[in-house]
Amino acid sequence: MPAVRDLRVLLKLRDFRSLLAARLLSQAADGVFQVALATFVVFSPEKQSSPAAIASAMAILLLPYSLLGPFTGVLLDRWRRRQVLLRGNLLRTFLAAATAALILIGVPDWLFYASALSVTAVNRFVLAGISAALPRVVTGEEQLVVANSLSPTAGTLAATAGGGLAFAVRLIGPQADALVVLLSAALYLCSSLTALRMAPDLLGPDPSLLQGRLKEALLSTARGLHDGLRHLVQRRVPARALIAMTVVRFCYGALTVMVLMLCRYAWSATESEGLALLGITVGVSGAGFFAAALITPWAIARLTPFGWIACCAAAGAVLVPALGLPFTPGPMLAAAFVLGLSTQGTKIATDTVVQYTVDDAYRGRVFAVYDVLFNVAFVGAAAVSALMLPPDGKSVELVVVVAGLYAATFAGMLRLGAAQRHSSD
Repeated sequence: MPAVRDLRVLLKLRDFRSLLAARLLSQAADGVFQVALATFVVFSPEKQSSPAAIASAMAILLLPYSLLGPFTGVLLDRWRRRQVLLRGNLLRTFLAAATAALILIGVPDWLFYASALSVTAVNRFVLAGISAALPRVVTGEEQLVVANSLSPTAGTLAATAGGGLAFAVRLIGPQADALVVLLSAALYLCSSLTALRMAPDLLGPDPSLLQGRLKEALLSTARGLHDGLRHLVQRRVPARALIAMTVVRFCYGALTVMVLMLCRYAWSATESEGLALLGITVGVSGAGFFAAALITPWAIARLTPFGWIACCAAAGAVLVPALGLPFTPGPMLAAAFVLGLSTQGTKIATDTVVQYTVDDAYRGRVFAVYDVLFNVAFVGAAAVSALMLPPDGKSVELVVVVAGLYAATFAGMLRLGAAQRHSSD
């Protein structure tokens, strides 16, 4: 298969392997850390969690720094991205270890959230930097499509594996929370050390675009943000891909909160049983991510990126209500697989569109905007879910709304594909 051949070629590239390893270790640590947060908020025996509590936690952890994401992009287009990976993960190692110490001490919730917020804040730099750097370690559009299938999807699978490991450690007992967070700190350290295998200037941006002093970069942030947004607006293709990805991410976030509540209350009698069910659901969704990595290069080659996004949205529009409305574990697990495949397939296609249609000098800023949309959509979905979900998580209305959004995305992508074909004639 051509995709398998290109994958073998990619894995022979030392710099690609190094960047991929840094991503896998970093996102595995993210998965461990995120499960630690989820179990603290949702599955602690002393807590009576609600959709509003989950939405509040997501807003605290994601929204403030997501709104600062464009400023991250301006710095990514001036700082050496390899150094961002190295120092960013070193900083997260220290902050995660501090969070573990706070858990052992038994501090109030707000202080725990403040420490966790510091860890997730650095994530804005690391993941946006990896995405912006990917074209620097591959050559050609075909290789970039395969790299976008392998790298983000493998990262998501690493996060899923890290989450599974954290679930296993967490089942030891509630006192294992600090150990789980320390595990994430160790993985962040390994990711940082992996970045040392790459030359400092390898990942760009070009030396002529670097500003040596932080003060100069910060002073130009407003102007740089304006230029980056204008660059994106002038290129409708990546802009529309980002809109589609935002809607699909919103749908995924809304259903994630619903499944959290179903696992916590409707499908289990105890916290440990609900935690085990959630772990299975996450694993099944991860299998969908893996399937997307295998299918997407083939699908994009035959359908174009927008055609593949339309297919992913159509699958969600049809199968989410069919599988979700019974509100039983079996069909919902099948829906988790479909959502994993469609969401990751959409992301791979969007990554490819943005990377190949945005100039390198602006790519960090655009990916930072991408990061903002990605997280704000998830937080917004949690807020909407908090208004619509009953305590047990069973909401027909939410499933219908999500299916409608998938259908609207499908229709929009079909119109865009038709317009592109007409303009090329």
